[in-house]
Amino acid sequence: MSQTRRTLLQSGIGLAASAFLPIRALGAAKQAMLLGAKLKDDIAILRQAYTQMHPGLYRYATPAQVNARLNALERDWSRDQTLASAYLSLSRFLATVKCGHTYANFYNQSDTVQKTLFADIPRLPFLFRWIGGRIVITRNQSENARLVPGTVITRINGVTTQTILKRLIPLVRADGSNDDKRRALLELRAEDEWETFDIFFNLLYPGVTAYALDIVGLDGCASKADVGPISLAKRRSAKRNSAQARADGSVWSIDYRQNGVAVLAMPDWALYDSKWDWQAYINGCFAEIESRKVKALVVDIRGNEGGLDCGNAIIARMLDTLLAVEAVERRVRYRQIPAELKPYLDTWDPSFAKLGEGAEDLRNGFYRLDSGPANNIAPKGPRFKGRLIVLTDAQNSSATFQFASIVKSYKLGTVIGAPTGGNRRGINGGSFYFLRLPNSGLEVDLPLTGFFRTTPQPDAGLVPDINIALTADDIAVGRDPVLERSLIEASS
Repeated sequence: MSQTRRTLLQSGIGLAASAFLPIRALGAAKQAMLLGAKLKDDIAILRQAYTQMHPGLYRYATPAQVNARLNALERDWSRDQTLASAYLSLSRFLATVKCGHTYANFYNQSDTVQKTLFADIPRLPFLFRWIGGRIVITRNQSENARLVPGTVITRINGVTTQTILKRLIPLVRADGSNDDKRRALLELRAEDEWETFDIFFNLLYPGVTAYALDIVGLDGCASKADVGPISLAKRRSAKRNSAQARADGSVWSIDYRQNGVAVLAMPDWALYDSKWDWQAYINGCFAEIESRKVKALVVDIRGNEGGLDCGNAIIARMLDTLLAVEAVERRVRYRQIPAELKPYLDTWDPSFAKLGEGAEDLRNGFYRLDSGPANNIAPKGPRFKGRLIVLTDAQNSSATFQFASIVKSYKLGTVIGAPTGGNRRGINGGSFYFLRLPNSGLEVDLPLTGFFRTTPQPDAGLVPDINIALTADDIAVGRDPVLERSLIEASS
């Protein structure tokens, strides 16, 4: 993002916020002012950590561009301001890195930051999807009975939804130019404890006590509706049953349909701390698949951002011989972490402090780690000789992006749905530090390992074999066109 573009966006925020009526001085008045003289010290820490350690900092920008953006952030933080203002400008800078793992992580902030910026804020009283720059309601949480699923919102307090989306996009994390991922994160699906839209919408338009909506109903007629905000507890009440809440501890479910079709729903692969034996679950699924003589397996990873490489256990069942996946270089930017940064960094693995020790010096600012056997997937168990179909959407990044990519690239199955998140040029992740800025009290995630493709790739996610776009009519009638198409394909 150019400096001119950033300035225009920042100047536009105040103008847009003034269009919201009624407004009361809610967030800013309650927050103590952060002193600019001290905040500048935070920027020095951020600058050193990112320029010396972040593997993807210059993947989509030159050093001169990054330096200019850091200088602009330093100027912003040189003045006294609220915590909300500091978080907003920090998030805008971090989004310019174009890394899906680089942001002021909602879940890693202190209790004080979470309460001040995330918990005690108003929220729109419905869940929704973005379709064509407009908000389409998927679930009503208000007392206005007209806001049924499929209702289209065109304006909120006089501001078009296209304008709102345009102002939100530059704040949101994603890999490269993949705005499909950014839009997906800005949908309200009741899948996360902290919703990206709730937080950034309130930061851009603070203090709203009512929402005047311009809507288009299912009959195509335009009208208006007034609704009030809801609380965090009300938002979370819509959250679907979590895997951890299931009696058997299972995270996934498998449904055996007619005509020899099985649908394996895998909404989450972030199982780092889970005691559930997911590998045994997959083994059990394939044993039953074999006994039932299933001819087509549909794997639904929609809404799944990634986590562990759970998909490899499925790919292994599709193989007769070892699959050597195209090499991806793992690179880091440092041998050892700078001593002066140690007080501000923490993580779960002490070995990250010397991540680049022994790595090959590429003499371009990177050290190459050994790729190791991770690029190879060995066959396991009786081969599944049926058809594999994978359902994707823009939330798929990291491990789920990699899984869908392998399935499509090596013709192991058919990918159906929407283009994925992630990026075909590679991502950053795998190992992290949590960088805690002492004067603002804000945390930023710092990925340590960059994954780089060895052949030129487009700056984009994965396009499925069969691309299906959700419509407002689909939402209105509760239709899942992606699953419907997959069942047709599976039965053909």
